[in-house]
Amino acid sequence: MAKIGFIGASGLMGHGMAKNLLAKGHQLSLTVHRNRERVADLLAAGATEAPSANALAAGNEIVFVCVTGSPQVEACVLSDDGLLGGAPKGLVIVDCSTSEPASTAVLRERCAASGVTFVDAPLSRTPVEAEAGRLNVMVGAEDAVFAKLEPVMRGFAENVLHVGGPGAGHTIKLLNNFIAQAVCTATAEAFAVGQRAGVDVRRLVELISAGPINNGLFQAMAKTLQGQMDGLKFELDNARKDLRYYTHLAESVAAPSVVGEAVHQSLCIASALGFGKKLVPSLVEAQEKLTGATLVPR
Repeated sequence: MAKIGFIGASGLMGHGMAKNLLAKGHQLSLTVHRNRERVADLLAAGATEAPSANALAAGNEIVFVCVTGSPQVEACVLSDDGLLGGAPKGLVIVDCSTSEPASTAVLRERCAASGVTFVDAPLSRTPVEAEAGRLNVMVGAEDAVFAKLEPVMRGFAENVLHVGGPGAGHTIKLLNNFIAQAVCTATAEAFAVGQRAGVDVRRLVELISAGPINNGLFQAMAKTLQGQMDGLKFELDNARKDLRYYTHLAESVAAPSVVGEAVHQSLCIASALGFGKKLVPSLVEAQEKLTGATLVPR
């Protein structure tokens, strides 16, 4: 069993991860910020509270960070009371956030200079799977580091994929999220165009459901036609952030990203229309506002 620290246990994904690590018998400590209610059960089950990230690093072998994105990860690691200030040599910091690869590279170098290993290990699936211990994790790490982390990660993940060396995890995650949001934005647009063209888009759902285009993301978006807006529990503004990271990645390797920019701008428009704090299926509501289509029963 490992001595594990956790930053972000009050989050939708982090809570389930921390709960499952604790249930597997690991010694868990965590930082607690504003939302104490979300970690009360973890503390009651035996987790301990660290007063700062600095103190969290000093007392553990591995620290998981599961926050919104690169600015938050950088603050966790590099701030005056951050992880690096209290990190003993040999500490492994695992970033499970969806972060920008360029930022990850800088953090990895800063950590290495202090004898600390920084690993990118973002997640896929939803908070439901996080609570059930059935996440997917894509790990960018050297072989020996992955061998150390894999048995620990299996405490909260069904699939732990070693996708390459340092940095590969966050790159693969951005590719994954680009494809996912392309499906969601295309579906929302198709529904609006179909309705404006005078067809019953429920017939489109029937067709796709019976063919090779069908997938879980399409079905989550199709549920909006029944008024269910939470089929995909992922905040639209977070999706917008991920696509921004993806377009930065494409630009950094001098690769054109025509579809990626279009998807990013679709999310930017939805956010500007006031749907940013809603979930991704609200792309359908944004299309209603843009086109005058009537899609979500009210």
